Amino acid sequence: MAEIEIVNCLIIGAGPAGYTAAIYAARANLKPVLYTGLQPGGQLMTTTDVENYPGYPDAITGPKMMDDFQKQAERVGADIRFGLVTKVDFSGTLHKVWIDEETEIHAKSVIIATGAEAKWLGIPSEKKLNGSGVSACAVCDGFLFKGKEVAIVGAGDTACEEALYLANLCPHVHMIVRSDKMRASKIMQDRVIAKENITIYWNQTTDEILGEHKVEGVRLKNSSTGELSEIKVEGFFVAIGHKPNSDVFKDYVETDETGYIITIPGSTKTKAAGVFAAGDVQDKIYRQAVTSAGSGCMAALDAERYLAEFFH
Repeated sequence: MAEIEIVNCLIIGAGPAGYTAAIYAARANLKPVLYTGLQPGGQLMTTTDVENYPGYPDAITGPKMMDDFQKQAERVGADIRFGLVTKVDFSGTLHKVWIDEETEIHAKSVIIATGAEAKWLGIPSEKKLNGSGVSACAVCDGFLFKGKEVAIVGAGDTACEEALYLANLCPHVHMIVRSDKMRASKIMQDRVIAKENITIYWNQTTDEILGEHKVEGVRLKNSSTGELSEIKVEGFFVAIGHKPNSDVFKDYVETDETGYIITIPGSTKTKAAGVFAAGDVQDKIYRQAVTSAGSGCMAALDAERYLAEFFH
């Protein structure tokens, strides 16, 4: 039987949080090993221009930016490997992790940076036009639609926040709500209803996003009558929630009802000693590349302090 590899710091996930954690951990001589998961680069791999990350005055595409992050992590000595964590056991001092159901690794500290995935409507045109007018993040991409009419689908607090954000950039926001009421808090609903340039379409579902190479409109279907109608828009935002990639860790860390990992406030520590969480897997509020990178830095510093205390 092959000898089981023991590592100081195992980082799971390769978005801004994972790569930043790897950069800090490598520079602290923790010799980090990072497993990328199935989508190295995370949610940024589906974004076109990133204009809100400091240091890129001419904007940069999400994939190119993640490539830069990876190169920097490798240059300072991080060991980046392709593979998916399929099982964990965090019950002991050494944390056991299985990659692709076969390779077992023991880690003195673990940083979970597996991110979250936007929930999508699941219609073909949404996939086809993703990045060409279809987006799941108004704060990330709204600026690209300044002065243009847009639609947003969703009925929770996030959808309301994003609709209000877009309303400050766009002449008109068409908000699509599938029932006759919203899930959002009353204060958020009132703000949206009071905003003159937001029109709410009650009892409507998205039948199709229109356009061959870019978004040109949306076809709505009335939930009660089945009647179809069309609106002309150039941007289509999906705000029906996110799902954090935390299922594999659930037996050992605490999560909220959606699956976001709960960390001790002001830190990245989870309830399992030596296990830290950074980025969108534990952040349902900000969800930005720059805040994810910041929490990746925090996780590496927390892991370094933990290792110094328990494995000196």
